[in-house]
Amino acid sequence: MVVRSVGEGLDRMLEKAFTRKPPRSAGAQMRFLVKQLKGTKAVAQALGISQRTVERYVKDQIKRPRPDLAGRMAGEVRKRWQPKVREKAKQAAVTSQGVMIDVRASLGYAAPAGTTDEARERHLTLALPPHHAGRLFDAQERGGERQMRQAVADALKDVYFQQRGTRAASLDEVRMLDVQHIEFEL
Repeated sequence: MVVRSVGEGLDRMLEKAFTRKPPRSAGAQMRFLVKQLKGTKAVAQALGISQRTVERYVKDQIKRPRPDLAGRMAGEVRKRWQPKVREKAKQAAVTSQGVMIDVRASLGYAAPAGTTDEARERHLTLALPPHHAGRLFDAQERGGERQMRQAVADALKDVYFQQRGTRAASLDEVRMLDVQHIEFEL
């Protein structure tokens, strides 16, 4: 599956840290959600279905959800699965190890007059230091894809274009356009 969203890429990276697989059957997923959200009414609101339907899934009276509902259920379960493991992986990335990024996108930049700043497609695989991982997770918590893309662009500016301050000091800003693929690893 091709990931084009920074937020989705970060979520997939944290899911790789899970120690156990999330529930797969509809009944098990629904029971997990009811336990996490503390009631069938909250689950029904989160999934956009009736409370009675939630109760029927919990009792295994319905076993196969519609494809769109199955996707929403799986997404809600993944969001809430093993929060301590997820937090521990985030903390390791922010404090000591950083993250690896593999991105294929059009990258452009603002630079002084007389230099070419036209965007061109690049495929980069780089190790981002912990402070950039921290900025990525902060942007994710603030909830904006645009902010996360800007955090990635700033990290690429520092690590790739300026090579941590050893070249291209006059480079002002890097723009990440048309993301074709983005993936993160711990």
